[in-house]
Amino acid sequence: MELSAVVSTLNDRERLLSCLDALEKRTPPSTEIIVVNGPSSDGTSGVVRERDDVDVLVEISERNPNVSRNAGLGVASGDVVAFLDGEYAVEAGWHSAIERTLENGADVVTGPVTGEDRFGGADPRRPRTVAGRDVTLFDGDNVAFDRTVLKALDGFDEYLEVGGARDCAHRVAGLGFEVDWAMEMAVCREVGTDGGRTDPAFDPAADWGAVYRSLAYRLAKNYGPRPNVVVRTVGSALRDGVGTVREVVSGDETPTDWLSNGTDVAANAGSGLRDGIRARYSDRSAQRNPYGLSARHDRAVRMYDRR
Repeated sequence: MELSAVVSTLNDRERLLSCLDALEKRTPPSTEIIVVNGPSSDGTSGVVRERDDVDVLVEISERNPNVSRNAGLGVASGDVVAFLDGEYAVEAGWHSAIERTLENGADVVTGPVTGEDRFGGADPRRPRTVAGRDVTLFDGDNVAFDRTVLKALDGFDEYLEVGGARDCAHRVAGLGFEVDWAMEMAVCREVGTDGGRTDPAFDPAADWGAVYRSLAYRLAKNYGPRPNVVVRTVGSALRDGVGTVREVVSGDETPTDWLSNGTDVAANAGSGLRDGIRARYSDRSAQRNPYGLSARHDRAVRMYDRR
């Protein structure tokens, strides 16, 4: 197995260094390390360029994790490509779990992000059925693909600010590829929660509008304008709305904020449904990715390649 590890980072220098140290220690010397940075303002570029274990540093200008992943994929040469977030360090069995699981027939392998619940309490190892399709979710911060899968997917959908990995999981299922979980393929934080991050306020997942635009878009794009797409979107919004009402009652949120969030959710969900339907008909192939890797070639602002 020739592995390329694509590490995405944004203003998180200290935890990135822990991530790179772990990769150097716990993967073979043949592993290709690609860091996609940007746009950071904490000196990340300088410290990465000083390291001998990083094969490629790609500087980008967009704060979008899917742009970052595609930028790394575009320069990766391995027959297996893993995607990591720079705030996590791989654990001892990470590399061997990837190799073993792919050799056993899986096309995509993922593992836990230790200490975090990324799936709302649900067991991510159990497939979810959506419109008759069994979908196994994976975390975009810790997943490895056989390159043939990424070629078939044309990478990640860059329309999405959040939820890119979930969209990818639906498309993986639609193309008939197998996703497997390996508990030994674990990553964890090795630096405190502040971790040197200078811009903690930038968290797209905290933007309810972006979350629901993503949800509506990926459901409409992958399954079309069917009633259960609307039902799932509205049902999710109602559940979150009830949870927010509890925060208003407890005094953790004001009624004005609750109403503003609700208006934002409704407007963005509508935009997502519209854009998802347009995307579905602009790419009628099983790929369902009109904003993928092949759609543009100007992601990188600068690149340092030591290979």
